[in-house]
Amino acid sequence: MLRIDGSYGEGGGQILRTSLSLSVLAAQAIEIFNIRAKRKKPGLQAQHLVAVKAAEEISQAKVSGAKIGSKILRFEPKKIKFGRFEFDIGTAGSTTLVAQTILLPLSFSKHPSEVLIVGGTHNPLAPPFHYFSEVFLPMIEKLGIKAEAKLEKYGFYPKGGGRIRLFVQPIQKLVASDFLERGKIEEISGLSVVANLPFSIAERQKNALQSFLKNFSGINILAERVEALSAGTFVFLKVKFENILAGFSSLGEKGKPAEKVGQEVAQQFSDYYQSEKVIDPYLADQIVLYLAISKKPFAFTVSKITNHLLTHIWLLEKFLDIKIKIDKEKNKIFKE
Repeated sequence: MLRIDGSYGEGGGQILRTSLSLSVLAAQAIEIFNIRAKRKKPGLQAQHLVAVKAAEEISQAKVSGAKIGSKILRFEPKKIKFGRFEFDIGTAGSTTLVAQTILLPLSFSKHPSEVLIVGGTHNPLAPPFHYFSEVFLPMIEKLGIKAEAKLEKYGFYPKGGGRIRLFVQPIQKLVASDFLERGKIEEISGLSVVANLPFSIAERQKNALQSFLKNFSGINILAERVEALSAGTFVFLKVKFENILAGFSSLGEKGKPAEKVGQEVAQQFSDYYQSEKVIDPYLADQIVLYLAISKKPFAFTVSKITNHLLTHIWLLEKFLDIKIKIDKEKNKIFKE
């Protein structure tokens, strides 16, 4: 049984989720201790329990310690299942993080799978649905993954109730790739959304973002009113380069001006664009898992090396018996 210290590095839920993914994929029994030790509410919370339940269901695993607040979990998977699954977080916890937990192992099952996940679709500190579907999935498709996602209903804090549906096709292997050249910008698109709030907020968010992008051409940003159980606002910007995709987002909150939401997205894009690096910081710690699984050489530059990324690399090396190198001067991550 592989023992994993959940307090290592940034000490968050990513250690749990990736450990579950790799455990199911390799049929490797694991014990995770000090789960989320560095968070305000340490231990398993509702979203994490659903990730455990999802991994358990697709692998017929034997599990102990799966309860709210638990800081230790034993997980012993069997064979990967395929089929139709449904998971309800019961809160506004992130649906995309649950999806990421089971996407990799389901890709290596024998037949297609369809997964409905109910909860939050646009959350702080988690990939919003639009980033997941329009940046993350197309980028890992370059490595061989065949999956798509549909947003059936928005879900904001505190009620959640959002619905996403994930479709996963089986594959035989993953391929590695280098991401060392962005190429020229081909398209900039975006979305400014409000739910249960005046539409003018969406327009103000959009205008704040567009005013920053005035020196770029071919911009298409939509303002939209959507239905959700809770009020919420959201801005998303997708930038398509010749070789890669990058995405940036921000959520509104009570007391936060609409203009600031748009400006935050603009600042994220500005920091990334001026860095001249290839992978945005959000994609880096997600795509490195898929690159590492191939066990082939790969390389990419990232606009910012985050603690999240460093923690993920530590975990991948522990699971996969590989060495991933980090050049902090060039912001380059690579495996020879």
